Amino acid sequence: MTTPSSSPINAAPATRERDRYEIAHLKLVPKRHIGRTISAAVVIILLLALIRAFSVGQIEWSYVRDFLFAPVILQGLINTLIMTVAAMAIGIVLGVLSAVMRISGNPVLSWISVGYVWIFRGAPALLQLMLWFNLALIFPTLGIPGLFEFRTVDIMTPFVAAMLGLGISQGAYTSEVVRSGLLSVDSGQYEAARTIGMTQMKMLRRIVLPQAMRVMVPPIGNEVIGMVKLTSLASVIQFTEILHNAQVIYYANTRVLELLLVASFWYLVVVTILSVGQQRIERYFGRGSKSIRASV
Repeated sequence: MTTPSSSPINAAPATRERDRYEIAHLKLVPKRHIGRTISAAVVIILLLALIRAFSVGQIEWSYVRDFLFAPVILQGLINTLIMTVAAMAIGIVLGVLSAVMRISGNPVLSWISVGYVWIFRGAPALLQLMLWFNLALIFPTLGIPGLFEFRTVDIMTPFVAAMLGLGISQGAYTSEVVRSGLLSVDSGQYEAARTIGMTQMKMLRRIVLPQAMRVMVPPIGNEVIGMVKLTSLASVIQFTEILHNAQVIYYANTRVLELLLVASFWYLVVVTILSVGQQRIERYFGRGSKSIRASV
């Protein structure tokens, strides 16, 4: 004969109470990420080794300090920024026009866009700069014969050659970015705009492009950052951007590494500012969309 205290009916509540107590007093042990710890340690060791190499290397840091804000370096920085803005403006305009031509129903315009992208994406940017700078060998004069003519060497200055070479080349890449953005918009948006009587241009301006910007901003932002560094190619045709001016100085004082560090510093400053601006623009156009973060 069982006693009341040992019956299963009375034991069940006591067991549940004990389980709740044990669960409540469990200690949460965070997951150990051994791989992260090892990789972080390796990165720190490499950074320390790099810092030590620069500290004991044959670098005269006084030259870096003296030329960091030198007028000729700052003028080169300004020219780099001007070239970046001018080339990207040409690239974006040409890219949008080419993308619209590509997706249009006109086969002639579509094939012109295809040919433009094929040619200018296929030729290296440095080659295009050299071709524009030496355009006078093909066209000695530019203009309309009998009305006005100009010598090509007077027009095709290093600035103009670099702007055209970098801008037209950039337009070919931007065209594909814009086209992918336009194709990302649901086809129902196009049909709805046509239903209410919108013209093609008004539909693009009011309906399609605002939605496509969320897709286009990140790659175009990367292209702008890339253009800042791509302007260094213009030093080959004697455009006085920051790398060219740094080279002029180290040709005179032979402090090559010091001047290259000065140029690198300013490139990093400009790229950092543009990266922050890009993130804010992405957040603006990405309103209402879910943010996806990879968890490792």
